Amino acid sequence: MPYCAGVDVGSTQTKAVVIDERQAIVGRALIDTGANVVAAAEGAFAAALEDAGLLEEAIDLVVGTGYGRYRVTFGNFQITEISCHARGAVHVFPGTRTVVDMGGQDTKAIRVGPTGDVLDFCMNDKCAAGTGRFLGAASAALEIPIDELGPTALRSERPVPITTTCTVFAESEVLSWMARGKKIEDILLGVHQSIVSRAIGLMRRVGIEREVTFTGGVTRNVGMVKALNDALGFPANVSPESHFIGAIGAALFAMDRIRERRAASEPAEGAR
Repeated sequence: MPYCAGVDVGSTQTKAVVIDERQAIVGRALIDTGANVVAAAEGAFAAALEDAGLLEEAIDLVVGTGYGRYRVTFGNFQITEISCHARGAVHVFPGTRTVVDMGGQDTKAIRVGPTGDVLDFCMNDKCAAGTGRFLGAASAALEIPIDELGPTALRSERPVPITTTCTVFAESEVLSWMARGKKIEDILLGVHQSIVSRAIGLMRRVGIEREVTFTGGVTRNVGMVKALNDALGFPANVSPESHFIGAIGAALFAMDRIRERRAASEPAEGAR
């Protein structure tokens, strides 16, 4: 049975997935990217192999994706994260027609076809205000662990408006609201809503078509999921695999290549 792997090197975290010929996930891993991108890619791949109980020799093809995809030095080829998130989202949620991928440094909106092909996309490549980095600024300003931001925001009854469009000034605005006596949960819900408003703007540019699938590391933030659902007016698709969808898509592209090679060789074998 052939096995393939996808390694998604993000700005904050690196994900790796191993799949078998049935496209089932047999191993996965998630580690912090850190300063050494090559080491992060190698570490995530090794951890995914260990999780799958496989040796590296068992993997037929490896595809790298993400902003650090060209640092996946052991990969056979690279594919953009836009294509991988589109393919992975439709694999996990077949009804997907719009993908919003929210990572540490950028947010992408992708309109996809029934087979996961990219029909249109846009991203906030000039500003990190609508990304996980904005959450990091709020976490630092309020001295709250980043994994507690979402649950804290859900306790809010009166969110305050966060008007800054720049992550650099986010900390100042958060501290300003604190000085004016606003509750931490109200400030945080305002931060979440600010991020979502920018994501919705990107999605409108490509066209919001149901189903919407939410991917990327920020999907782990329950406050962000609720803020997105509220803004859409319907629930977006989210699953425990949402953080790994880019790596899943990369692994699926690798398996496609295996099948293409097999199909190309069959007539020649038959001719013998």
